[in-house]
Amino acid sequence: MFDSPFMSLPGITPQEYSYLQTATTGFSEQQLRGFLMIYGSKRRNPDDMVLYCILGFFVPGLPRFLVNQIGMGVLYFFTVGLCFIGTIIDLINHKTLAFEYNQRMVFESLQMVKMGNIQ
Repeated sequence: MFDSPFMSLPGITPQEYSYLQTATTGFSEQQLRGFLMIYGSKRRNPDDMVLYCILGFFVPGLPRFLVNQIGMGVLYFFTVGLCFIGTIIDLINHKTLAFEYNQRMVFESLQMVKMGNIQ
């Protein structure tokens, strides 16, 4: 596990590690490097999401904008984080927000690697 290229991702959780291993089964070394390069640039670190959620008290909706939930971000912005209740819930669920976003980014990155025909 410790020699895996996925361990170079900062703040990787066991759940994300397992998901990445399953998603990249059968990839060649070059495909895996290409995937990690693409995914690493799009990925949100769960530890950083805590900071974004705290900043959400001052800039309502910030964490939602950062995970591409634009509609919820606008709603949080105009309702001041749903009177801060939604912001507090985001702070509690920061790992889930990051994991769900990262799952979408894994899918996008896999499609880019497969379309790029990297051998």
